[in-house]
Amino acid sequence: MLTINKITKSFGIKPVLLDISFKIDEGEKIGLIGLNGGGKTTLLKIITGELKPDSGSVMFNPANLRVGYLPQGLALPENETISTYLHQINGHPAILSHELECLAGKLAETPLDPHLIEAYDKALDSLESGSETTGGLKNILSMLGLGDIPDDQPICHLSGGQKTRLALAGVLLSNPQLLLLDEPTNHLDIAMLEWLEQWLKQTHAAVLLVSHDRAFLDAVAENILELDEHTHTIRAYAGNYSAYLEQKREERNRQWQEYTDQQSEIRRLRKAATGVRDLARFHKGGKTEAGSTDGFSIGFFSDRGKETTRRAKNLEKRIEHLLTDEKIDKPSRTWQMKVDFENAGETGRDVVVLHDLVIGYTGKALSGPISLTVRYGDRLVLTGPNGCGKSTLLKTILGILPPLEGTIRLGSGVKTGYLAQEQETLIDHFSVLETILQVKHTSETDARSFLSKYLFPGDDVFTMVDRLSYGERVRLSLACLVAEGCNFLIMDEPVNHLDIPSRERFEQALTGFQGTILAVVHDRTFIRNVATRVWKFEGCKISPDYKWDL
Repeated sequence: MLTINKITKSFGIKPVLLDISFKIDEGEKIGLIGLNGGGKTTLLKIITGELKPDSGSVMFNPANLRVGYLPQGLALPENETISTYLHQINGHPAILSHELECLAGKLAETPLDPHLIEAYDKALDSLESGSETTGGLKNILSMLGLGDIPDDQPICHLSGGQKTRLALAGVLLSNPQLLLLDEPTNHLDIAMLEWLEQWLKQTHAAVLLVSHDRAFLDAVAENILELDEHTHTIRAYAGNYSAYLEQKREERNRQWQEYTDQQSEIRRLRKAATGVRDLARFHKGGKTEAGSTDGFSIGFFSDRGKETTRRAKNLEKRIEHLLTDEKIDKPSRTWQMKVDFENAGETGRDVVVLHDLVIGYTGKALSGPISLTVRYGDRLVLTGPNGCGKSTLLKTILGILPPLEGTIRLGSGVKTGYLAQEQETLIDHFSVLETILQVKHTSETDARSFLSKYLFPGDDVFTMVDRLSYGERVRLSLACLVAEGCNFLIMDEPVNHLDIPSRERFEQALTGFQGTILAVVHDRTFIRNVATRVWKFEGCKISPDYKWDL
């Protein structure tokens, strides 16, 4: 179905992909993983034709294979309506039918025109694929939880999760035979994540999936492709993400054992060679008695000296061979993000108290009344459907939005820090270094040292914010959050766009944080590892201390 053959791609002098080859068969579900900036999105763009490789080829079988592509961070047209957007992507049936009629008329006049034949086939395929999609537009929107939203509603009124669902609907409506998904779980609530897992497992389409969601990869992927950040090559692992982890663990243990065994052998040979060299020098200078000119003795010691010198040279050649042709490299340690929250000042027992709080926007209440308390030391996660008011609650607590009714009281000594869902608090025309110096009053040298912990080494600190990738923006926002020295962290989807090693480091840092956390999170592994309490939005109410087997 898809064959990637020896793809290589560089940007300037920086290699990204090197000699990449793999195949995807019909119905196969493959997870593509690797660090942020490792080339995953670049590879998808090469497959779709958006980027051209420096060398190598992409082959589809059949050549007109229907490919659906959901890019990372797709910017939807904010002022268009839902129906207009979907019809622009997949074609309105009435418009396609009229187009087919016009093309058929032209083909009757010039039946051998290759351009007309191609245009006719494309329009016919769009019309047929749209009608093949079970239930059509309404059913797809209903399955994705968008069925109750009016078709004429502008996209700008949708939540982040609803926008992701709409983009996904556009892809599914094309009835693809091959699906390319670049971080499709970002912004999706848990119910929709579970629906998408089931849909992907049941679809006959082949799937190439870029994701950092460990539970999602476990549920969907049948095989894992890993892009190596050091060699820029790709390796295949059979099984889901958990199976990949076990294979990587065994592989790394084997590499360490082989490396340490070889180092021990080199030390043994060096010690033996030194001993033989010392013996050779002894034989070379050997005499029977002082001043003796006995020919036999001199010949004996001379022969023994030559023999031991030859042995020493053989040992040294063996050592050289081990250090060159048979050298086993020391297993590399991946440079990972290092999040270190300094001890935050303590607050009172009640960090924030909500009393009869109603949240929403002018003329539209989303939830309430809510009367709940966040206590010191809580690591509290908010869950619930997209659009129910989770982000709105965070912004209301922070004072960004006014409450429609009720009150919010912050406890004594509380200093809040906020990580926004789309990092909208970052200023595009600032550099990474300028951004951190706005919140951390220190020398440039110390600021650069601090930023290196968040994977901004060397001159990377001079990169402008508007040039950063999604993952880099999240890492910079995390750096600012840590630098502010807050004791109450309010975070909206903090792990979106973070690669798996960074998520794991962040989880470790949060579990050791001596403060209070309130976060909207849909990563089920993150919730299991970090949360001590869960609040779930159900209708207009919140269920506190929700018990949920994630």
